[in-house]
Amino acid sequence: MSRVTLLALQILVAIVCIVLWQLLSTVPIFGKILLPPFFFSNPVDVFEQIVKWFWSGVIWKHLWITLVESILAFVIGSLGGVLVGFWFARQPLVAAVFDPYVKMVNALPRVVLAPIFALWLGLGIWSKVALGVTLVFFIVFFNVYQGVKEVSRTVLDNGRMLGMSEGQLMRHVYWPSALSWMFSSLHTSVGFAVVGAVVGEYLGSAAGLGYLIQQAEGVFDVAGVFAGMFVLSAFVILIDFGVTLVERRLLVWRPTVDGRG
Repeated sequence: MSRVTLLALQILVAIVCIVLWQLLSTVPIFGKILLPPFFFSNPVDVFEQIVKWFWSGVIWKHLWITLVESILAFVIGSLGGVLVGFWFARQPLVAAVFDPYVKMVNALPRVVLAPIFALWLGLGIWSKVALGVTLVFFIVFFNVYQGVKEVSRTVLDNGRMLGMSEGQLMRHVYWPSALSWMFSSLHTSVGFAVVGAVVGEYLGSAAGLGYLIQQAEGVFDVAGVFAGMFVLSAFVILIDFGVTLVERRLLVWRPTVDGRG
């Protein structure tokens, strides 16, 4: 399937969903509107709210703050996950000792940590970044750890037979093996970095997309809530597209689905 066809199908799905939403929230069916506007709003009102935000310029400040928080959380969490994942995978004793503690911390509900970070770091950006880091770190960590552990023993033995040092094995064997796993986790981590920032803003801040959504919810502005969610979704897609570009650049050696390089 060509990219144009795929894009057309994706757009078609979005159009169908929006049209159904508009019809079900405005046109009575058997004498009853199935999606009451008070609870579900409608696409026209949501679109008008988005245009109003961008036209007045009020949203740019909030977008910038959420972007900074998300990128910092994404970068710090990803780097930490990659480094610790490689370390644990290459040091089985360390991994065995810390395994129960890693699982224990990973099992903690992140929302519980948000008020603690707010107390420790204040209501500025760093409490939101810290929350996002806790979400991103473990996703990347577990994938990188598994990616390094999944290295083919045959490839490793062949590399050692050829006289490769540990540094060369890391660069030419372990790192390429972990890259596919790592980028798979990074695509997921993008959304979680934004979620961490927005949840932190929602619980306590004076700016950001989470703050906009919280303010709209506080006055029962359902259109504003959905508008914030749509802007947030587009925001995540743009960041994920950036990750995809980097992935294509670093994984040019990987064969495509049809087997061609």
